[in-house]
Amino acid sequence: MATPDWNVMLATCPSRTSLARIANKWTAMIVIALSDGPLRFGAIRQAVDGISGKVLADTLRDLERDGIVLRSAYNEMPPRVEYELTELGRTLHEPLGALGRWAEQHIERVLDARDRYDNRTTGPAADHLITA
Repeated sequence: MATPDWNVMLATCPSRTSLARIANKWTAMIVIALSDGPLRFGAIRQAVDGISGKVLADTLRDLERDGIVLRSAYNEMPPRVEYELTELGRTLHEPLGALGRWAEQHIERVLDARDRYDNRTTGPAADHLITA
């Protein structure tokens, strides 16, 4: 049986759901946080500043479902649960890490561009650009 030709640009291609998942900002940060090895929920939440517990739990569940994260529960007192990247998840470390580095390296240029754009579109000279 022939393998289908997946094309993320087609609306009907299931690879779009994978792209949407890994393009999510929380997914990228969780993968980066887990790149050095297994972490407990609280450690991930601390590493990914600003994420809510609900969003972290939902994202980890989605990543587990997609085979990117492995959840290991240990029968101990108190109970311990750890999350780690699977083999598939580790393939995301390099590209998502590169995106994170790009964001850090270019944030000043992005902020400058935003300021220039905002100044062009919100100042008195921009009044003619506003439409009803």
